[in-house]
Formats: sequence, structure tokens, C-alpha cells
Amino acid sequence: MELRTLEYFVAVAEEGSFTKAAARCHVVQPAISQQIQGLEKELGEPLFERLHRRVVLTRGGIALLPHARACLAAAAAAVVEFEDRSGLLGGSLTLGTVGGLEGTCIPHLLGEYYRRHPGVAVDLVGASSPSLLAGVRDGSLDAAVMSAPREDLSKVIGTRVLLRDWIVAAVPAGSRSADRPMTLDEVSETPIITYGTDSGVRGFISDAFAAEGLRFDVAYATNNVALQLALVAENVGIALAPYSSPVLLASEKVTVIPLAPPISFHKVFVWRLERNLNAPLKAFLDMWTELAA
Repeated sequence: MELRTLEYFVAVAEEGSFTKAAARCHVVQPAISQQIQGLEKELGEPLFERLHRRVVLTRGGIALLPHARACLAAAAAAVVEFEDRSGLLGGSLTLGTVGGLEGTCIPHLLGEYYRRHPGVAVDLVGASSPSLLAGVRDGSLDAAVMSAPREDLSKVIGTRVLLRDWIVAAVPAGSRSADRPMTLDEVSETPIITYGTDSGVRGFISDAFAAEGLRFDVAYATNNVALQLALVAENVGIALAPYSSPVLLASEKVTVIPLAPPISFHKVFVWRLERNLNAPLKAFLDMWTELAA
């Protein structure tokens, strides 16, 4: 079982296509097919089910995938380790991100990281907090910036707090004074515009309404804060969004009002707690610790 064969296997699994996998690996499709057939013969069972327009993993393929990813990651880490020993850190760092990070320290950290380690390719992947946490858990992401999960993950996931944030109400400009907070009871009587069920932030909001014994009925759901505000400007309803969102603070079409009781949450940087972190991630964390001192 060769690393190149495992690379082809992972590519087909992630692309769902031999053709796309071949393009990704910069080889011809027959080379991919031949390697996968050899791997299936070696393991004694099929790894993919060939459908009309795509391929999907069999139970054997599903079982192999995490091992294949781990082998490739270990090999890449070994290369990076020896590059680091020679003073030339290379490799890649895949970071998942939620939106609204302009107001955090992440842009500055990434800028300093580039200046120190220009040979590291940084891939920023946007998604919702639950999806990002799943990516960190399964190893498809090295780390992520996300809303702090409500469950305790301290035994398997490392965290660093970026900032404490609050949910605020956004109403059409001039429709209400911002001199006094808006109660959740008031909000519940209006159409609510906020995040979708795939967002980690929405869980904090729904919990706050439940704690007050209020129904939480969302009229329009989108994780795009700019779209939330556009709907507010059209008098569709009231948006519930994080105070730190740059688009929220910059908009002249809405008035931002604090909530009572306040709904707070943290944005955190998360990674898997492993004995040997890959060199690019370790360098990022070490740099962060140095700059924070």
C-alpha cells in the first residue's frame, strides 16, 4: 500500500468522481482507476460503488478513509518537520472560519504568520460552527475559528478565546430609539430574522428564549448578516446578529439595540489535542502565545 495510492483513494472519495480526482492529482484517469483497483484487490473488497454519474464509498471505503487521511497527514508532517529543522517551514495549514472575523486578532495573526513563514500555504475554509467543529474532529481541518460549542470538549479539543460577543437586535433606522434595551418578549412579537439551524450562534439565541419561557419562531433564516440587514431595511422583521459583525456596525439602514437579558457567547480558536501537532499549526500557536505575552 503506497502513499500515492492512498492519495488517489482520498481524492476519489472527496471528489466523488474518478475524472475529478485525476484532475486534482494531475494524472490521467486510467492511472487513478488502476491504482484503486489494485488497492481493492490488496484489501480484498471494493472501496467504491460505481453509480451512473458518481462514485460513493462502500462500507470498506468508509472504514479506510480516516486511516488513509492519517497516513497522508503523518507523511506530510514528517516532511514539514525536516523542513522546519533546516529553518524553512513549509507545508500547509487549513483553517476553518465563520464570518465576521475582521474585528478579531485573526487577520493580524495571519499577517504576522505570513511574514515569518511565507513557505506555508494557508487555506481558509468558510462554514458554520458545527461543520467546522466536525472538520477539526475528523482531521479535514487543522484548526478553526468558530462560536464556542456549548458542550465540554476540553479532553479532545484545545481552545483559545478570541473575543466575547453579544447578540443585538437590528431594526429599521429611525423606527425605534436605542436608548433602552429591547426585551426578548418584544422581539418574540415580531418576525425574527437570524441564523439558520446549522449555525452555532442560533443555539445560544434559542436557549435564551427558552430560558424566558418564550417561543422562538424564525421568519427568515440566513447566516449572511448582510442579507439579514437588507431584509430589515425592507421591513421584513428584526434581525438578531452578533454585535461584532463589521457589516452590522457599518450599516446606516438599521439601528442597533441591545437585548435584555443579554445573550453572550465566545468566538474561539479550536484544534485537536494531539501529542504531535503538525509543524505549521504548532508554529501558529507558538507565535500567538509569543505575541500575547
